[in-house]
Amino acid sequence: MKSCFLSLCSFLLISTSLQAGELPAFQWSEQEIDQIQIGYGLQLTDINGDGKTDILLADKSTVQWYENPSWKKHIIAEKLTVRDNVCVAARDIDGDGKAEIAVGGQWNFLETMKDGAVHYLVAPEDRTQKWKPVKLYNDPSVHRMHWIAGADDDYSLVVKPLRGKGSVDGVGAGIRILNYFPPSDPTAEWKTELISDSLNLSHNFHPVNWDDDPEEELIVAAKQGVWYHDKQGDLWKTRQLTDEFAGEVRDGKLPDGRRFIATVEPMHGTVCAAYVEPEDSSKPWKRLAVLDDALKDGHALAVADYLGIGSDQIVVGWRAMHPRDVPGEPGIKLFSPAKQDGSEWVETRISGAEVAVEDIKAGDLNGDGKPDIVAAARQTKNLRIFWNES
Repeated sequence: MKSCFLSLCSFLLISTSLQAGELPAFQWSEQEIDQIQIGYGLQLTDINGDGKTDILLADKSTVQWYENPSWKKHIIAEKLTVRDNVCVAARDIDGDGKAEIAVGGQWNFLETMKDGAVHYLVAPEDRTQKWKPVKLYNDPSVHRMHWIAGADDDYSLVVKPLRGKGSVDGVGAGIRILNYFPPSDPTAEWKTELISDSLNLSHNFHPVNWDDDPEEELIVAAKQGVWYHDKQGDLWKTRQLTDEFAGEVRDGKLPDGRRFIATVEPMHGTVCAAYVEPEDSSKPWKRLAVLDDALKDGHALAVADYLGIGSDQIVVGWRAMHPRDVPGEPGIKLFSPAKQDGSEWVETRISGAEVAVEDIKAGDLNGDGKPDIVAAARQTKNLRIFWNES
């Protein structure tokens, strides 16, 4: 593991008041735990079953996890494909307290006919050693994946391409979002089902559980806006939530209890916005606020209650890689609702040029009940923890 450092950061004291009292300030310290190559995919989960949340990273040509609390790095897969890894999914799907892992790779941003890969990793007895890769079927342009809960305490793997097969700049065939069902023997054939094939240029998606059932649903950010996908019986039903081209999406709760979604618009975009759920679910979601309209290459969102106020706040990260002819500074910001209805938000700058965010995740790493922030960065080539000391 590379050298670590710990530094206290200054924080902004917010005087804006909520009905429940003053909005507390976000306070944090930083710890860099590794120098990396790209850091495309990041997950926070218990890998070895010791009850602690570890950090899992899909880097350029390696998949590795960092063991809590020493953050010792264990490389569990290398060179699964010729081109880069691009995403990783991790979740305990068999109830043994240890996460199962899948990886997407062979990443090629513009190619839509042949590149892409999906691998399931079979864990050895000693999970610090190399895991056995099992190659699964894939459509071209594999870009994001998540394990989701089903109706019968089972789990499946949802894999989403960035582009439809043979499409050019979002024109042509839609992306095929596929659901993979793990067999009892993971080296056997995995059956798949089609969730949707109607969207184009979809950068990211997120599992949610908005219904009163055990099954999880999906919210998908795409060229056509944000869409909700819900499996009802044997069929996936979809409905449109927003119509702005979105690259990132996450969900949360406002202080008044209503559900919201946060977006980055468009893909690799400049805008971070928040939308509120309407009373009539058939209606479009209302844009509450534009939190920022000057991001450069917005690339990650993490929504959680960082302040411990009983409702959620939004962390957004950008990497300042596009547009290429306009130099910019990367960064991470926290947006907190300053009013119960989310009509006003307060901004806290967490990081600047030192972290060019590729992915961000939130989770409680030290068991103190407060979500910490982990950021993986491509241009600055670092993996950093922002410890929540609020």
